[in-house]
Amino acid sequence: QAGSQPDWYIGFADGALRLMPGNWPFGWELDALGMSLPFSLLLPMAGLGLFVLGVLVWPWVERWITKDNRVHNILDRPRNAPTRTGAGVAAIVFYGVLMIAATGDLIATHFHLAVNDVIYMLRFLFFFGPAIAFIITRRICLSLQRKDREIVLHGRETGRVQQLPHGEFIEVHEPLDEYHRYTLVSFEDRVAPVTPTELHNAHHQHQHDVDELESS
Repeated sequence: QAGSQPDWYIGFADGALRLMPGNWPFGWELDALGMSLPFSLLLPMAGLGLFVLGVLVWPWVERWITKDNRVHNILDRPRNAPTRTGAGVAAIVFYGVLMIAATGDLIATHFHLAVNDVIYMLRFLFFFGPAIAFIITRRICLSLQRKDREIVLHGRETGRVQQLPHGEFIEVHEPLDEYHRYTLVSFEDRVAPVTPTELHNAHHQHQHDVDELESS
């Protein structure tokens, strides 16, 4: 490696080569047509080819899986397509790990680490990083969907606290206007059904708002 760094547009390929083990205790090359083809070179290149192919065919694969053949002319909010967003973040992590691996030797020298330790850590991230990123991103998107639904059901927080006649303190919520409500609910992806707790809280808040209007 000797501190040499690849150009930015080929860094991911160089990183894939650096992550691939070079020596194995068994035959790790293919002899064909009078040439010796090492798998330590062929496998990274094949993996990168599959990655690029997957990026290109993803729209058709997603349409085949979801059976959604409609024409889409409006972009989706990332949180409203959690699986697609998770897959995108996983691809970014995959590409990012390869780019970081391309400069693993400089990371080791600058932070006084062993090159092998850096490579082992990057190998772990190469295999498990995209899966972890997908799971976390998808859960975040679903949580944001639930937060949007909570805002639609309860209204926007106004920051005003009111004390009821029997001593209870409540925060007054303000209903959303039609524009913001449409922004939060105008998608047709799968949404988990409303839980009994959410319904109870929504009715409870609505009753407080009614009491407030009647008292005013």
